[in-house]
Amino acid sequence: MKVKLSNLDGSAGKGDIELNDAVFGLEPRADILHRVVTWQLENRRGIARATRERSDVARTGKKFGRQKGGGTARHGDRAAPVFIGGGKAHGARRREFDVSLNKKVRALGLKMALSSKAKTGLVVVDSLDLTDAKTKALAASFAKANWGKKVLVIDGEQVNEGFARAAGNLIGINVLPAIGANVYDILKHDTLVLTRAAVEKLEARFNG
Repeated sequence: MKVKLSNLDGSAGKGDIELNDAVFGLEPRADILHRVVTWQLENRRGIARATRERSDVARTGKKFGRQKGGGTARHGDRAAPVFIGGGKAHGARRREFDVSLNKKVRALGLKMALSSKAKTGLVVVDSLDLTDAKTKALAASFAKANWGKKVLVIDGEQVNEGFARAAGNLIGINVLPAIGANVYDILKHDTLVLTRAAVEKLEARFNG
């Protein structure tokens, strides 16, 4: 499919670019996208630490009082949960959230996320070079472009340094290199802005 190039202020750029239909022309499937997003969010979670139970606490196991005559209950272990410093009764177990997902499904999910944006919400620019790499000037350009409150900008091998610095304090504007492109971030933004270098990198990523 052919897409007209745009400028960062939303105006029409010079020329157009041919997008690979195998990457940008698929029919999105909600079940595939849901699986990939769930996999991403599960793997962001840290390990839930277990509490120390009676057998994990380092306390003496020696009987510390008489069996009878002390006027208190019978105890034979300081690690019992009734004592301060003792083990936790029925404590939390260690939980890990490293969910696995087939590589082919992950790749298909990214293609479908790109394809869904290609239908509505994809903008391709020639580059992210700015004549005035200032936050104020970039904010004015994005306001003029009217791309929505949340915009994800993906560059090629590395993000343009001046653009990244200018966009750093803009709320709702996120910048990633092509290697960092992922389903969750693409779907949660209103508009996806790709540079020509990003398109080449993403298409090469799947062709390779």
